[in-house]
Amino acid sequence: MKVEVVYAAAARTIDLCVLEMPPGSSVEQAIAASGLVDRHPELRSGPMSCGIWGRGCRADRKLVDGDRVELYRPLAIDPKEARRARGRDEKQALADARAATKKRRG
Repeated sequence: MKVEVVYAAAARTIDLCVLEMPPGSSVEQAIAASGLVDRHPELRSGPMSCGIWGRGCRADRKLVDGDRVELYRPLAIDPKEARRARGRDEKQALADARAATKKRRG
């Protein structure tokens, strides 16, 4: 059966490996056969997060023909914290714009 294993090491940089695997192979076996972990040592730094076609799955899940196994990078920042930071930045930018407008008028 044909499967793909893909990892995006950075924005717009994709390492794709197309494999022919025996029926009954697992996600873990496909990842090992792809060699992606050898080419990207950062994948060894902690628990690996993976999915099939954008849906998270466990490494012991059995593959079917045409599956696309995706390896996910760890988050650089917690999404909630990123949202809070954007909110603070937007509030500060708005306050700066108001202050600049007052200066021009005053």
